[in-house]
Amino acid sequence: MHERIRNFSVIAHIDHGKSTLADRFLDLTGAISEREKKDQVLDDMDLERERGITIKAHPVTLGYKAKDGKDYILNLIDTPGHVDFAYEVSRSLAACEGALLLVDATQGIEAQTVANVHLALENNLEIIAVINKIDMPFAMVDDVKKSVGDFLGVKEDEIYCVSAKEGTGVAEVLEAIVHKVPCPVQSRENRLKALIYDSFYDNFRGVVAYIRIFSGSVQAGEKVTFMATGKSYEVSEVGIFTPKAEKKHELGLGQVGYLICNIKDPSEVKIGDTVTLTKYPAHYPLSGFKEMKPMVFSGMYPVDVSDYEELKTALGKLKLNDSSFTYEVENSAALGFGFRCGFLGLLHMEILQERIEREFNVDIIMTLPSVIYELQMKDGSLNRLSNPVLFPEKNLIEEIREPFVRMTILTPTDAIGPVMQIVKDKRGDMTHTETISSQRIMLTVELPLSEILVDFYDKLKSVTHGYGSMDYEIIGYRPSEMEKLIILLNGEKVDALTAIVHKDKVTLFGRKTVEKLKELIPRHLFAVPVQAAVGGKIIARETVKALKKNVTAKCYGGDITRKKKLWEKQKEGKKRMKEIGKVRVPKNIFVEVLKNV
Repeated sequence: MHERIRNFSVIAHIDHGKSTLADRFLDLTGAISEREKKDQVLDDMDLERERGITIKAHPVTLGYKAKDGKDYILNLIDTPGHVDFAYEVSRSLAACEGALLLVDATQGIEAQTVANVHLALENNLEIIAVINKIDMPFAMVDDVKKSVGDFLGVKEDEIYCVSAKEGTGVAEVLEAIVHKVPCPVQSRENRLKALIYDSFYDNFRGVVAYIRIFSGSVQAGEKVTFMATGKSYEVSEVGIFTPKAEKKHELGLGQVGYLICNIKDPSEVKIGDTVTLTKYPAHYPLSGFKEMKPMVFSGMYPVDVSDYEELKTALGKLKLNDSSFTYEVENSAALGFGFRCGFLGLLHMEILQERIEREFNVDIIMTLPSVIYELQMKDGSLNRLSNPVLFPEKNLIEEIREPFVRMTILTPTDAIGPVMQIVKDKRGDMTHTETISSQRIMLTVELPLSEILVDFYDKLKSVTHGYGSMDYEIIGYRPSEMEKLIILLNGEKVDALTAIVHKDKVTLFGRKTVEKLKELIPRHLFAVPVQAAVGGKIIARETVKALKKNVTAKCYGGDITRKKKLWEKQKEGKKRMKEIGKVRVPKNIFVEVLKNV
């Protein structure tokens, strides 16, 4: 049976037509009826449809009768295309024997395409090159064919040209999958080994794990062990996706499907884990498993204080379907009660923020994103710090280390100067350059993760007129000279604006912040000093001028001392007011400051 199974994935950059190609596969194999047809069938969320991105991986089992007259089972494992979900992509690829490399004929090879091809090669997958969108008026089919051929080291006549939208050439791609992608191989150890490459939470049945069987078989009623946690459960149901869940008696070698064990805690099911039978366990797990840890942290607060409980409920529900997302309660003097949230990256953060506002109708404020810093203390201990407010005094720290990334940037050759300037401004170093084609060049750079959190992608898109793309991977921690920047309003710390900034940039960062606050803070009846401080030293200051009342308006004629007396009385009143008065700061000001710094 397993000789007729083909497990494959589609790897591509965002918006290169991956979900549209999957739709054509479903049409050609008759997996969905005319009544069920819609665009992007495998993208469940409205957010995925609107943005044209895949956020969660979706599997589907297709029955296909090839031109040789034989019936084949094609398991398509759809993968996310964005850098934030690189680990999910790597596990999805580990569940396959082949991959379609999909390249947009109007765009050419992009940075994330390069990264995903390297992941596919690491997993020894058979790669089939496909150029999509050949029907577009600006398609550069011959140029893209040449660059893909050079990149993969394949002949140009081995590259398939299709229009997923119109269906042109898609049947030939299905035939290529049947004949070029190898079938699953039976391992010598005939004990159950199933890879969990994704999961989601069902309110009624608990965690549904997406699995690929590498050896052995599993059926309902058997007891299985999850090797990463060592916990055992009884299997209540197994099945496949067609694309709807379809219950099966058993899943065997090479099959892709789902496993339900009535697990109510999603943290017990880890992506990349190996499932084996408790009675006859495998001797060792499948390789490649690692814990998914958040890399970007931000404070999340409700705009309306009364929405705190709704926000707490929303985060709890999102956590059920996304084990890589973390949150804990946090309190801010300026913003009230909220949560400190951890994300895989910026897109991950943006998507969850949008889902909270859209699906749960809670308006939220996000503080400036930060990364995890490693602090080697003088007493020998090592602190991992994600919240700038908790940053200790500098005299207690031996060394500060921050996470660095290796970034691949694909840019038009005429934009290389501005791109290199951005990298330099962000404390980056160029390590390698490679020419992809006469119009495009690939740069490899190393720079701190904290520098790409806010505006790096926007600046890259701006200087390359939308043609630049980037992808990155974490390469470890390196020593850096960082400072804790504190913002003071009328002498009081504003913890929502506390940031950890490199010492070369801290003065400029502080000056920009206080200048923006001066513009945004409403005037009070007393002058409000806005200050930026590092280690007890004020490095920037602006003053929000006081509203003035003309107390001498009624004084006309007589001696000037009458007016002086009133002015002195007013001055004393303002002094007292400044001592006891509170600075009112509208919450939307924090959002504006964070956008503009």
